[in-house]
Amino acid sequence: MSLIHLAIILLVGSFVISAGLTFAVKRVATRIGFVARPTEDRYHRSVVALGGGVAIVATIITILIAGILVVRLIVAPGKLTSMGQSVTVHTTGFLEKTGQLIIVMACIGVLFITGLIDDRKRLGPFVKLAIQTAVAIAAAAFADVRVELFIQSKLVTSLLSAFWIVLIINAFNFLDNMDGASAGIAVIVSAILFTAAAMSGQVFIGAMALLLIGTLLGFLIFNFPPAKIFMGDAGSLPMGFIVALLTLRTTYYHESAEGAWYAVLIPLISMAVPLYDFLSVTFLRISQGTSPLVGDTQHFSHRLRKRGLSDTQTALTLYLATLCTGVGAIILYQVRPAGAVLIFIQTIMILAIIAILETQSSADKHSDERQENKK
Repeated sequence: MSLIHLAIILLVGSFVISAGLTFAVKRVATRIGFVARPTEDRYHRSVVALGGGVAIVATIITILIAGILVVRLIVAPGKLTSMGQSVTVHTTGFLEKTGQLIIVMACIGVLFITGLIDDRKRLGPFVKLAIQTAVAIAAAAFADVRVELFIQSKLVTSLLSAFWIVLIINAFNFLDNMDGASAGIAVIVSAILFTAAAMSGQVFIGAMALLLIGTLLGFLIFNFPPAKIFMGDAGSLPMGFIVALLTLRTTYYHESAEGAWYAVLIPLISMAVPLYDFLSVTFLRISQGTSPLVGDTQHFSHRLRKRGLSDTQTALTLYLATLCTGVGAIILYQVRPAGAVLIFIQTIMILAIIAILETQSSADKHSDERQENKK
């Protein structure tokens, strides 16, 4: 059995398990009243089941635990002779990283519980932010989820990485504002990072990316417009954490292997659209005198909907924009400086197009005002 066979099994297996669990959770959530009801700060106007995060996290944790047990109890002792040399050669490295993987799973668990509680009875935003920060620091300091950035101090790199982790967690939490948006973009970003990891021989990072991709695709069957279930914070917080983990570890290895300093910007390029949405909404809320941590309907996706796009068209627009910036990220560490400059310019131009699409002109505003006055 080769690494390709294992990759296919991991992708298909996580997809099937996630889809089955999501279907089961949707039915249970509806029965017990664990649902999202229409509110002023949410765009949906019907009752939708919550709990998608339960299926997502359950799938990921179950497969990770199963992987640890199989390697420790079967592969390492040599009981599974069908495993090829390309697989068994990585056994020692996997066993050495098991402790870090357990810490990562614990971080996922803490974020999941935090999100689940928030989905049920609304934790304050600062409580969630404090927990996210603690988890991010623990992951960076004890599970090596950090990037060096040419800095020798582990304390400094841990703090910088923790800041990035919290930023990405909240970027995906903010993106979870419309059917299929957050999970779909996470699939695309993870696929881009998987490609980069595979090209540089990063087996474990690639496996984690595939696990997330398969899991989210299984969930997206029920979350793509029109959504039949939402992931809630119980899903968006752990999902954002795993994406942050992938960006940090993938970038680190590209930088050290290729030697191109601009390789450390791969996460910024691949995450350009989610970060744009997060930052633009944050600044907009601050300029309006409201808390940047309180939800509303001013996201990029909401503005596209106001432009007349359907939920499906909005989701596809977000996906394509993310793909456009992400393709450049894949090859960033392979190009010369001139090529890197062109990729950066392309990314800025794509974000500029997004800004134009979501900006409501004065004429549109006056038209809206006239329509309101007629009512």
